[in-house]
Amino acid sequence: MKSIVLYLHVHQPFRVRNYSVFDINSTHNYFFADYQDRTSNERIIHKVAAKSYIPTNERLVKMLEEHPEFRLSLSITGTVLEQLQMWAPEALTSFQRLVATGRVEIVGETYHHSLAFLYDRDEFVQQVERHKAIVLELFGQTPTCFRNTELAYNNDLAYWADQAGYKAILAEGWDPILGWRSPNFVYQPSYTTNGIKLLMKNYKLSDDIAFRFGDRNWEQWPLTAEKFTHWLDNSGDGTNFNLFMDYETFGEHQWKESGIFDFLEHLPRHWLAKEGYDFKTVTQVAEATEAADNIDVPHIITWADTERDLSAWLGNRMQQEAIDALYSIKEQVIGSYDNELIEDWRRLQTSDHFYYMCTKWFNDGDIHAYFSPYENPYEAYIAFMNAWHDLRLRAEAV
Repeated sequence: MKSIVLYLHVHQPFRVRNYSVFDINSTHNYFFADYQDRTSNERIIHKVAAKSYIPTNERLVKMLEEHPEFRLSLSITGTVLEQLQMWAPEALTSFQRLVATGRVEIVGETYHHSLAFLYDRDEFVQQVERHKAIVLELFGQTPTCFRNTELAYNNDLAYWADQAGYKAILAEGWDPILGWRSPNFVYQPSYTTNGIKLLMKNYKLSDDIAFRFGDRNWEQWPLTAEKFTHWLDNSGDGTNFNLFMDYETFGEHQWKESGIFDFLEHLPRHWLAKEGYDFKTVTQVAEATEAADNIDVPHIITWADTERDLSAWLGNRMQQEAIDALYSIKEQVIGSYDNELIEDWRRLQTSDHFYYMCTKWFNDGDIHAYFSPYENPYEAYIAFMNAWHDLRLRAEAV
């Protein structure tokens, strides 16, 4: 049996508006910009819902109706769920309709899409539990698989997830970690874990869809579902092809005009035409498949940039100072018992804020610029730190 494990990640941050030094101690509105502003979360969620979430969900529901063997997994952050509730309830309903089919698994993660695991373990657990609660409330599921923010992963995280009772955990199938091994198998995280399984992203196949699909200069363009399944069929040994990517791949990063929706819709038909081939959720493949080997990951790996490390978020002094400053006021913020203050502090933990401050260039610079609502990384840093200064003053005044 060979399985496609399709996992899609849904996330939008509460972007910090262009909060100036003159706003400090005057207004505590960090996240709600005018609708036409580049940082307007309301405008952005409307655009992404219309271009990506709603049409993708419509296609996926149709695929589930036409192909009883089709399944997928998704993760959806608390920050995007809040924005869907506020500004795009029809998109939230479309996600609920998708999950209600009974063949879509929701993967657990941090509510605020934060890097809290690296900075404050208690805060990390609080966010994971809060995410679990909103998934149960809105979708009626309790996650049995876990993915950390930005797919940040190491042995320590695997041990935590194993102790927390998760059946599977996700990570990047990075070549220096895998060595001679293939990402197309199920693994055990390390010798310190017991029952949990590790699924590693096949980044080459995933990126063919997520990044290269619409590139007319790519030697494999155009990519059809028939061609793609032919690649999988001729890839040699393997039990599971782990295709992990952002939900926004469909319609937002790869526009409808590229043919991305047709590719998605045709994928099950071509794959399921072969005997012994199916789709599984991440938990299903973990439960059905023996671990091929142990994978040792002593240091953090992620799914970003050519280095697959934390440098996209913590690679320069601005990023390091901003995140250190944020966690340095935790005791004051939590001790205030002010729910609005605590929520603002947690929204500032979202990893995107630090990604926008990235000053890397060459291969990955254009990617960072594409995702940022700011003119440059320094503008992102200034807006964030101004918000932090106001937040600190509020905490001190309680």
